[in-house]
Amino acid sequence: MTIKPILDRVLIEPKRKENETKSGIILNASSTERPELGIVVALGSGKTCENETIDFELKINDKVLFNKYAGTEISLYGKDYLILKYCDILAVIE
Repeated sequence: MTIKPILDRVLIEPKRKENETKSGIILNASSTERPELGIVVALGSGKTCENETIDFELKINDKVLFNKYAGTEISLYGKDYLILKYCDILAVIE
């Protein structure tokens, strides 16, 4: 089974922050926040609900910065993903 986003949605594989600091201190789960960085895994068609088409300025494998609380979290085959609206992506990191 694969995930194919629809319309103006983007599938992101979030990059989790480390659970251990550089000095070796292990952080508990409550001290880590939801990630804001991720890798683009799949893109929707670019259409909106109003039948307009958005030209995505993204491609697969782009590293992106996104709105921390946006999107829907899902898990598939033990991997975590986020499905976001295109407008919730703030920047591409090069």
